[in-house]
This record gives sequence, structure tokens and C-alpha cells, in this order.
Amino acid sequence: MPEMTALHAAGLWSGLLVLLMVFLSFRTIFTRRRLAVSFGDGGHAEFTAASRIFGNAAEYIPPCLVILVLLALLGFQPIWVHAIGGGMLLGRILHAWGLGKAKQPSFGRMSGMILTQAALVVGAGALIACAFGLV
Repeated sequence: MPEMTALHAAGLWSGLLVLLMVFLSFRTIFTRRRLAVSFGDGGHAEFTAASRIFGNAAEYIPPCLVILVLLALLGFQPIWVHAIGGGMLLGRILHAWGLGKAKQPSFGRMSGMILTQAALVVGAGALIACAFGLV
């Protein structure tokens, strides 16, 4: 197998992150159907949690996908793309798991938020540094 380029790494993590969004979307749809909620949350905390888990992923994953592709196109080493993509995926999984816990704030929710923000900040910082010729 040939060495993975940064663009291949961006494709890998983008694909995995999109699959996570699809999984969370189906989880929300199936919860809605099971609880017979046609609009809103129907007063079900379980549905509110499922909806927000997907909503949070839908809010944070798209900017990360842009960061991953730009890093690859700008010539960053694959390790940058792997670190940011892996951090985002792990962060979103931990957040989804933690937000589903009864006791809040949970470890998963907090650590997931930290990893998510770290991935975005590191990626944004790398892009800004590249724009000024610092990396």
C-alpha cells in the first residue's frame, strides 16, 4: 500500500466524520419514530438529547472538513491532517456518548467538547500561520 498523502488523509477523516453524522442522524430519526414525535421534541428528554447530539455534530464537523481539505491542499504533512481529523472524530464520539448520560456534565461530554475545540483551534491556527508564511 502506498504512503498516505495529506489529501488521502483528509479524505479518510472527512469520510469517517460524515459517516458519524449519518449515524447520528439515523439515531435521531429512529428515536423520533419510536417516541412518535412528529414535530419538536414532544416533551421527551431522550429525543431532545438525540437531536442535540446530531445538531452539535452538524455544527462542528463542517468547519473541520474545510480545515482538513485546506491543510492538505496547502501542503501540510499528513500527520497534521490525521491529528486534527482524529481529534475531531474522537471528540464528537465522546461528546455523543457523554451527552446521552443522565448525569451532566459528564466526562464524555466535557472531554468531547475539549477535543472538538482543540481540533478546530489547532487547525485554524495552522491555516493562519500558513497564510503569514510561518509554517
